[in-house]
Amino acid sequence: MNLPWAAVAGGGLIGASAVLLLATLGRVAGISGIAAGAAAAPRGDRGWRWAFLLGLMSAAAAVLSWQAGAGQPPRALLRDALPAWQLIAAGVLVGLGTRLGNGCTSGHGVCGLARGSRRSLVAVLVFMACAMLTTFLLRHGGGLA
Repeated sequence: MNLPWAAVAGGGLIGASAVLLLATLGRVAGISGIAAGAAAAPRGDRGWRWAFLLGLMSAAAAVLSWQAGAGQPPRALLRDALPAWQLIAAGVLVGLGTRLGNGCTSGHGVCGLARGSRRSLVAVLVFMACAMLTTFLLRHGGGLA
């Protein structure tokens, strides 16, 4: 499958899972909220969270396995290019950002925008602007890329 169609299929699956979760359980598919509640939620509210997270990890493993079976090596992982302290710092910053923004990119970008949330629109505009600025600085400012 060539890249544009893989992206379309992936986006469709993400959208379908978000709609299915909202339609069946009335829950928003924001990964940071699902992950945070996997251990902290009341007992009856944990099963679907773990199932969702395991599904995400299983899908990633299936794609890597499919790539290896097709003779395509998995793309270089970020951990191969950066020292551990930078990855840890990046993870902490992302975690702080999701707490400050009351959600992660998937929650705001996929689900919040689909529900017409103004707060999600502002969040998406801010994180997309930051991503564009970061990319520009890394590519043109002598950064890693």
